[in-house]
Amino acid sequence: MRILVVEDSRSLAEVLVEGLRDQGMAVDVAHDGLEAAAKLDLNGYDVVVLDRDLPGIHGDALCQMITDREDRSMVLMLTAAGAPGDRVSGLGLGADDYLGKPFHFPELVLRIRALARRRPAARGRILRAAGIELDQIRHTVGRDGRQLDLSVKEFGVLEALLLATPAFLRAEDLLERVWDEQADPFTNAVTVTIGRLRRKLGDPPVIATSPGVGYRIMPAAG
Repeated sequence: MRILVVEDSRSLAEVLVEGLRDQGMAVDVAHDGLEAAAKLDLNGYDVVVLDRDLPGIHGDALCQMITDREDRSMVLMLTAAGAPGDRVSGLGLGADDYLGKPFHFPELVLRIRALARRRPAARGRILRAAGIELDQIRHTVGRDGRQLDLSVKEFGVLEALLLATPAFLRAEDLLERVWDEQADPFTNAVTVTIGRLRRKLGDPPVIATSPGVGYRIMPAAG
């Protein structure tokens, strides 16, 4: 899941980014509307956490820009203007959810995950393929009834592969979806994480590699 946090308070933005990354999300950050618009042109995001009172491009205008896109991100407005009238006007601009400051971080995480599930391209919360069952909400994974203990990045890679099934994903695709814009494009993080994931998933092997094409979950035999 890839998130864009748009927040002009650098201290709050830092807290949000660190906390959401700890939850296994790939998170980019913008501190004004112009920077956010540039990143939205470059990357695809599942959810945009959007402060309303932004310099550069106001959050209201940015929200309308996002919702006018064909392959739009879901928008969670996060703002100090939390009165009922503000909420109504924010939702009227096309925001998918609205959370006033101050807020409880666990609630923010739940709302972001709920929005990601509502995105038109998203699948249900339980992803299944080749004996694997991944619960996107409980953050649990099992294979053939055996529960697996995965790291945050291992879970993210497996989730991305399951969402893409039966298609291949390049290492660059996985780096973009599971890490974030801070990731070194020359890192071997994807290769290392795939290796660990294969060992934890066990036999028979379920992650296929095609040189020059990428990785995918192999269909179940039979």
